[in-house]
Amino acid sequence: MNGTIILFYILSVIVIVFAAISVFTQKIFRAAICLLTSLVGIAGIYLLWDMDFIAALQIIIYVGGIVVLIIFSIFLTHRASEKLPEQTLIRRIRSFIIALIGFVFTSWVLLSSQLLSVNTTPSSTPLSIKEIGLQILTFDKCGYLLPFEAVSFLLLAVLVGGITIAIKHKNKN
Repeated sequence: MNGTIILFYILSVIVIVFAAISVFTQKIFRAAICLLTSLVGIAGIYLLWDMDFIAALQIIIYVGGIVVLIIFSIFLTHRASEKLPEQTLIRRIRSFIIALIGFVFTSWVLLSSQLLSVNTTPSSTPLSIKEIGLQILTFDKCGYLLPFEAVSFLLLAVLVGGITIAIKHKNKN
């Protein structure tokens, strides 16, 4: 076993443990910090696989955008020390069923599709920023315009969610 494999296993354990803590903790601020740590660990795995651009996108979009927005909305509402409400058994069962359906659907899509073969030999010349930008904005089958737009909708949804959390509700007395 070389150092890269050991580092991969360490990062994988960090990602899984902090993702589980993020899901199962009762403290909302602790959940946000654990989510941040898990997403940074995923960026570390991307760096191990020499996917520098994807790791940078992971840090900028998810860590820099979504998690920071969640943490700011927690602080704006002064709810950092609040506990999340206790989940009922019915909600846990529904959540498990929805997660299972998502897992089965994702597995079905991956197993039924023919994945493109990836050229594992390194390119003689590295891609320039201009070539990466042109690849992002193309419409052909290897273009990334659709995922790029999906990320913009994701960030918009997070912004609306952050504003919704930050709105103070009047007490109904």
